[in-house]
Amino acid sequence: MSVTDYHTAGEPFRIVTAGAPEIPGATVLERREAARSTPAIDAVRELLVNEPRGHAAMYGCFLVPPETPGSLFGVLFWHREGYSTACGHGTIALGAWAVRTGRVEAVRDGVTEVPMDVPSGRVVAAVTSEGGEVRKVAFRNVDASVLGRDIEVATKLGPVKVDLAYGGAIYACVPASAVGLAVLPEHHTDLVAAGREIKAALSGTEWARHTDSRLSGVYGVIFHDDLGDTGHGPHQRNVTVFADGQVDRSPCGSGTSARLALLAAEGRLREGDVLTHDSIIGTTFAGRILATRENGSVVTEIEGTAHRTGESVFTLDPEDELGTGFTLR
Repeated sequence: MSVTDYHTAGEPFRIVTAGAPEIPGATVLERREAARSTPAIDAVRELLVNEPRGHAAMYGCFLVPPETPGSLFGVLFWHREGYSTACGHGTIALGAWAVRTGRVEAVRDGVTEVPMDVPSGRVVAAVTSEGGEVRKVAFRNVDASVLGRDIEVATKLGPVKVDLAYGGAIYACVPASAVGLAVLPEHHTDLVAAGREIKAALSGTEWARHTDSRLSGVYGVIFHDDLGDTGHGPHQRNVTVFADGQVDRSPCGSGTSARLALLAAEGRLREGDVLTHDSIIGTTFAGRILATRENGSVVTEIEGTAHRTGESVFTLDPEDELGTGFTLR
């Protein structure tokens, strides 16, 4: 199994480049369901995400055939707990990878588009190169929208009001101060505990439902600190707790789309403004609204950087008693 590893603003992303099993389906969503329900396929995800080949915060993807005309490939995003419907940091990494490996014919100076099909729809990575070197990647996401505001959730710390928004996946957004915390590394453990509790409380409720049931479920809980404004728009710091307590080291790409929808609805962000979105480790994405639909949803663009960290070939010794591995947290 051959992989190329990237990180986007600190969050890992493992691209399987050879040796992945064939995943059946006519669409990317169908292939996602097949991967989830086929033990022989899912075992490959486990092999690559679990220790000793991975770790509890590993993230990655399988590449599959494209679904829509003009797309270069389809993508199945995966993490320690399973398969996500969207992944902004992965989209940024894939854009950089496609240009650097020649998967797409790229301009030496300027912007090269890398369209791809993901479970939530078609997204496009716009890769900016200078002198043949990738400098930054901005991706245009599926439309983002507000699902609910001031939804009261019972927690051990008392009732907390959350906002729900969709950015390719469903996110619950909460000011970190509402649970007596700040988005700082020293509060990491408490933020994870609060995020898991809020996500569990919303599971199975109407707020966790998408019109396409395959996209349903609250994927992550975003805790945010407001840092005021820059000369171009709001400045916030956030951390996304997703899956079963996994923490996004980046500012979360699809989560940033969800935040943009909410900030636009609040009148805090207009077209042309920039959300400076910091992560818990101090890395940054820039988020913009490109257009507003008649139904109130917004077209968003998230900009960041991605860097290759290595290439590996993984094997599974048939006599290895650990099999596809383990996770120790």
